[in-house]
Amino acid sequence: MFGFLNIYKPKGKTSHDVVAILRRVTKIKQIGHTGTLDPFAEGVLPICIGKATRLIEYLADDKAYIGTVQLGKSTTTYDIEGDAVKVSDKDVSIEEIENALQGFRGEIEQLPPIYSAIKVNGKKLYEYARKGEEVEIKPRKVTINELKILNYDSKNRILELYIECSKGTYIRSIANDLGEVLGVYGHLVKLIRVKAGEFDIKDCIKLEDIKTKEDVERVLINPLEKLHYKRYELNEDEKNKVLNGMEISVSENVEGTVILVYSNNILAIGEASGLRIKCSKVFGISSV
Repeated sequence: MFGFLNIYKPKGKTSHDVVAILRRVTKIKQIGHTGTLDPFAEGVLPICIGKATRLIEYLADDKAYIGTVQLGKSTTTYDIEGDAVKVSDKDVSIEEIENALQGFRGEIEQLPPIYSAIKVNGKKLYEYARKGEEVEIKPRKVTINELKILNYDSKNRILELYIECSKGTYIRSIANDLGEVLGVYGHLVKLIRVKAGEFDIKDCIKLEDIKTKEDVERVLINPLEKLHYKRYELNEDEKNKVLNGMEISVSENVEGTVILVYSNNILAIGEASGLRIKCSKVFGISSV
């Protein structure tokens, strides 16, 4: 089995839980996901099955989320699962929020939450947090391509945001930092990932609908649908060379990463220079 799945990760499950379930269903160990979602979060979770796990690095990694922020209280984890840190009964207008959001658009420096899996000196940040140990957390550059207000309940101070961002962005940090800027504090109470690269929430398959290996095969996505690189169609002779990891010659100048295709399947990933393409990853003939 070789391909991608667009799974809707339900609230309460970890990304690793989803992988474990799919391994049990398919009896395939070589399964991986392309981006962790916190247990309280839900939404798009791209899954790679079989040798398609070797294609993860070639997938687009931008993300889009709908995040719900409760203003008036910050927490240790920056989300609903943490303990209260600061509280405020200050009211804030939608105009004030919009003005504050200006500072969160474009390339920004973001401080990751202490309760996160980022490693410092070989140890995950949340391990320091659980032991009450102090550790220096360095800000990271992330890019917020779009950030807009979807809804604001001023009475209950509940704010719903749409965020398009680069890989590694913490929406929890945006919730916390926005609350700090407004002087009213805040934390994330709901998070839905609506897009991960080329995978969209409208095309998701519910995890509960995957009960058999046949269910997986029925919704398996040909990697060619999600990879946007130059393609080169192999003839029979070239196919045999590629299967043996050999370099092939082409008639036109090509540069960069190339998907080597045979019979509508990815046979290999190649790196092209001039009239030559060298194989960097060979997958063999797989049916999707």
